[in-house]
Amino acid sequence: MEAQGYSALHEFWNNLRAIPSHVYRAMFRGGPPKTDRTRSTFIFGNVFLHLHSVRTHLWSLRWSTTMGLGIMTTAAFLITLVTGILLMFYYKPYPDVAYQSIKDIHFIVPTGRFMRNIHRWAANVMVVGVILHMARAFYTASYRKPREFNWFIGWGLLVTTLGLSFTGYLLPWDQLAYWAITIGANIAQSPREITDAIGITEFMDIGGLQREILLGSDIVGEEALIRFYLLHVMILPLTLAMLMAVHFWRIRKDGGLAKPKDADARVADEAKEFYPVFTDAPAKTYHLAAVVKGKTPAVGSGPEHTVPSMPHLFYAELGVLMLTVLICLGLAFVSDAPLKELANPLVPENPAKAPWYFLGLQEIVSFSAFMGGIGIPMLCVIGLGLIPFLDREQEGTGEWFGGPGGGRLVKWSAAVGFGASILVEAFAIKFGWLREWFPNIPQLFITFINPGTVLTAIYAAFSIWALRRYNSTRAGALALFTCFLCGFIVLTVIGTYFRGPNWEFFWSPADWGGH
Repeated sequence: MEAQGYSALHEFWNNLRAIPSHVYRAMFRGGPPKTDRTRSTFIFGNVFLHLHSVRTHLWSLRWSTTMGLGIMTTAAFLITLVTGILLMFYYKPYPDVAYQSIKDIHFIVPTGRFMRNIHRWAANVMVVGVILHMARAFYTASYRKPREFNWFIGWGLLVTTLGLSFTGYLLPWDQLAYWAITIGANIAQSPREITDAIGITEFMDIGGLQREILLGSDIVGEEALIRFYLLHVMILPLTLAMLMAVHFWRIRKDGGLAKPKDADARVADEAKEFYPVFTDAPAKTYHLAAVVKGKTPAVGSGPEHTVPSMPHLFYAELGVLMLTVLICLGLAFVSDAPLKELANPLVPENPAKAPWYFLGLQEIVSFSAFMGGIGIPMLCVIGLGLIPFLDREQEGTGEWFGGPGGGRLVKWSAAVGFGASILVEAFAIKFGWLREWFPNIPQLFITFINPGTVLTAIYAAFSIWALRRYNSTRAGALALFTCFLCGFIVLTVIGTYFRGPNWEFFWSPADWGGH
């Protein structure tokens, strides 16, 4: 009996010593990922990595294929998530204490200013990354069948990212935040420009309803702050996380990243380095009673010219993650997140500017609130969503600027996009517009004939020319997308650097003078 007790005690001691190895085996059942089999198990058994396929095509691993933009955006989101949680420990979402809590974070909390700087720059990197990622997907025609649905998910990610960044803008409750959100609320209210002009605002105030939904009130106050805080820390992050999970999952289910038809031939030399395809001999054999051709994107593609996702894809993603962290840390070291005076509804900022990614819209809004804030953005959003269903061609899929016209058409489109926006803006700044020429002109003329609509008409005309010139919907889409992208850049730069008090044009802030 005593010997049995000693044996049980000895077994207990051995089990206690073996706990680390048992925990490791429970977590990683397949062992170290050193062979094809254990690498596959490593992917299958990981809740995050199983969104990837077990093997990745060599074309997808080329830096020029994606430039890591999708992973960079994901990494920026994770950085904002972590730093945002840290900031939540000290932030108080009430108007009377919100500003003071930000000051405490900025000046008292250890590393608080640094965390806030990282959070701000990661959010900006995320916005830039999602815009560039969508542009990359468009220019490589990665929206075509069977990836139409995933393009919709990407469109949702773009809108949600902008909303996430915008809602966070109000939280410091300083002058910059208060008046930037006031501008956003005025843009939401811009349909009143139409309803006022035709005299139906009293019966159907769409703009007022949109403003009240956004702010929870008529003014930027406590209701708006609580609403923006809830959207920023809970609803939009959860929405973004779900959309990202579906986005990654659909990339796998749609056959991986879009590739040219001759992608195998282009990576043939690289594939020789990874011969043989499999490093393990099969442990089992199988008999097939019948072979039926399936309908999934994987049909017709073999393992040739692919490599295990672990370690090749996994290490590439880690590299982009570290690069993104380095960029955010570097920017956080050299530039502080802004913090102005306590928000004061009685002392407007002059100039009051929206967040930088909406300054292009604000530039058009200065001519027509409705067309700049609702009309033209809605056209762009609807156009982006319809692209996969209007362009049903196959030529150039997976290639940069693929399709009729190619890079040459994109260069001409960029010239038209930059040139037209600069010329139209220069004309409006120098000579004014219809209201300055004809003070009594009806408002509807201003709404539908302004620099924004003129610019849109020029871009549409050039797109139609490209479509007819190359007899290709893809060519028309290339022209239109490039023109709008270049116009967005020009208008954003003008709104950021050349607009001063009363939204007047200045070559330098040094010329602003007293105001």
